[in-house]
Amino acid sequence: MDLGTLIRPALLVALALVAGQAAVAQDVAPAAEPEAAQPAAPEAATEAVKELKYSNKWRLEVKEGANNDGLIRLRLTPQGEAAIDVTISVRKGRSENGVARDIEDALRSLLDKKRFKVEIDDGEDVLVKKKGGPDFALELVESTLKGTRLDLERE
Repeated sequence: MDLGTLIRPALLVALALVAGQAAVAQDVAPAAEPEAAQPAAPEAATEAVKELKYSNKWRLEVKEGANNDGLIRLRLTPQGEAAIDVTISVRKGRSENGVARDIEDALRSLLDKKRFKVEIDDGEDVLVKKKGGPDFALELVESTLKGTRLDLERE
């Protein structure tokens, strides 16, 4: 699971708690300074911001088959544009080549064919290449598959 996915909700909860404590402190004792609790939030927020790595071509290597029914969540972010989230359902018993085909099918159906080319390489690798537009980042957000490892490489 992506660290950013866990940290973002935690930051929102922390900010809500800090804001709530500041409001209570102002009601009870107007002389109290709630600003003392606020500097931690910007530091935590900067830690949560993840530096994306962009490329014109990515290789997603699938290693091992699926030992359970599960999901793969990928995020493709063209530089300077909104992210595109892709969720792939995988059935138990799919081989690594089958998992790669599931990923390829999902990406092909969702991505603009004028901007991206998606293909299988060596049976178990999925290549995502840009045809036009800016370079893009590709991230593995989450995988609930047991036994299947997914490695992303910039090319």
